[in-house]
Amino acid sequence: MRAITISEAGGPEVLTWSEVPEPELGPGEVLVDVAASAVNRADVLQRRGYYPPPAGASEYPGLECSGTIAEVTEDVTGWRVGDEVCALLSGGGYAEKVAVPAVQLLPVPGEVELLAAAALPEVACTVWSNVVMGAKLAEGEVILVHGGAGGVGTHAIQVAKALGATVAVTAGDATRLERCRQLGADILINYREQDFVSEIKDATGGADVILDLMGAAYVDKNISALRTGGRLAIIGMQGGRKGEVDIGRMLGKRATILATTLRARPVAEKGEIVSEVRQRLWPLVERGSVAPVVHEVFPLPDAADAHNALDAGGVFGKILLAAHSHD
Repeated sequence: MRAITISEAGGPEVLTWSEVPEPELGPGEVLVDVAASAVNRADVLQRRGYYPPPAGASEYPGLECSGTIAEVTEDVTGWRVGDEVCALLSGGGYAEKVAVPAVQLLPVPGEVELLAAAALPEVACTVWSNVVMGAKLAEGEVILVHGGAGGVGTHAIQVAKALGATVAVTAGDATRLERCRQLGADILINYREQDFVSEIKDATGGADVILDLMGAAYVDKNISALRTGGRLAIIGMQGGRKGEVDIGRMLGKRATILATTLRARPVAEKGEIVSEVRQRLWPLVERGSVAPVVHEVFPLPDAADAHNALDAGGVFGKILLAAHSHD
């Protein structure tokens, strides 16, 4: 089979379409013929040498895929050869085939096409585990989503809206903010021109939940933007690793900071998240309240071009890599 390999840490040019050994199945795993994978910021970090795969994971990039089950091990129940699925991965999505723990599989939901389903697993599990399972967003509450135009952001807008929340977003230009509004965002904040703390306070009195991928650069302002009892869920460090926290202000607001990653969690924990997503989020996707947002589709061998597109900015939603468009 073929996969995208990383020859050395560097720019998109280090991504190479190569002949590689087929994956070997372990207990509780299935083999998926990949239809598509998706490009995530984590893949860019891995390519640049900053985010190695966890022990035992595939060395190829790709944290999600869609496809068709080609083989199941004897101890797997509930899945059969030929089932159309999408999957949360620890790596290996940029390949023609990938081995997946069965507990990390999801059925392709409702009217979603197999290719587009590759845009769902990583954002669905990230948003659900942080916004709902962690921060416990409730109907009638206010959520502020930073990076509303990105893959996680576009999904979070739809999920929060479907759950009955008021949704505020930050993005860097009017066009992307308008597209966020079309997805359901109520309050649009241009972070280049507006102070999100004053904007969210003026509009709602503060956020109950903030979903943040900036990390250190935003931590103090995020705490200021929370209302009493607010929860800050940090899922990235695009603005740095270390920042100062005003403990006094946190105490006064009875605020909570959650910080999580998804990739390095044990399979059992990922399985619990995937199970919750299937039970509670998938019905929203099946009825059309939440849909994959696909910016562009590249052939998998052209992964370097897809990474260039992500690095260049301006992407709304997800970039997909189609495994078979080159045949």
